[in-house]
Amino acid sequence: MFATFFPRRPRFAPRLAAPMLAAALACPAMLAHARDESCKNDQDCARAALVQGEIRPLSQVLRVVRERVPGDIIEIELEREGGIWVYEVKVLPSSGRRKKLEIDARTLEILKIK
Repeated sequence: MFATFFPRRPRFAPRLAAPMLAAALACPAMLAHARDESCKNDQDCARAALVQGEIRPLSQVLRVVRERVPGDIIEIELEREGGIWVYEVKVLPSSGRRKKLEIDARTLEILKIK
């Protein structure tokens, strides 16, 4: 039965080794991608991340932002960057020059202020 699939090719193993290796290496990436696609919309993703402890509540994020850059918060985004959740918060301080903060959503560490 085996010979009917691979007639006269006794050295098929080297030809399959590279594709099998590529498939094995891709499995973790495929699982991570599938996990991200399980969210139906952004709110579902954010809620699931909060429940799983991957992000902190928005109220805590706002407290950190207001302590560091007082002003009016004009925009907040939650994105996945480099494997971590990041809050991007835009603030309009009294100086009138907009500031953008990037905050690690799990630790609330300020990663950047632009």
